[in-house]
Amino acid sequence: MRRTAARAGAAVMYSGADAAAPAVGAGAEAVPGPGPMQAPPAAPAQPAPQQQYELRTEFPFQLPRGYVDESGTVHRDGVMRLSTARDELVPLRDVRVQENPAFLSVVLLGRVITRLGTLPTVHDGTVENMFASDLAFLQDFYRQINAEGHTRAAVECPHCAEPFEVELGGSRLGES
Repeated sequence: MRRTAARAGAAVMYSGADAAAPAVGAGAEAVPGPGPMQAPPAAPAQPAPQQQYELRTEFPFQLPRGYVDESGTVHRDGVMRLSTARDELVPLRDVRVQENPAFLSVVLLGRVITRLGTLPTVHDGTVENMFASDLAFLQDFYRQINAEGHTRAAVECPHCAEPFEVELGGSRLGES
């Protein structure tokens, strides 16, 4: 697969393998007679249509209550990006996380939230000062976007055969 960059990391386009170009002289036949003559070159091969899909890497959200900054401004609208392996490993070296594993989600969220309202930067100190309901929302949102877009599964009642959805989330943020 070939990866081509998209705008500002918002999405990445993937495409299948490129169609191979015809070999030099492919499709040409030698024509007997005086001198080295060849048939006219074959028309260029049309590349096979490629299936493309867009991988979303950033997801907008709105906090239930909102983060209140030092000046009293409430920030509710934000963007979270997909987590990388590095995002999940680096916080494990943080002294605060080593002393208190519950701090893992705060450090991790501080790495993956790319925008919150009009704040110039978002970091673990920002997340640490959020309301508990907003932190719980962000933990669930993190699980949702990093688990192929959802943490629910369609199931069927064994008694009445009525279909419904169950929430599969529930493990702590940063744990598999």
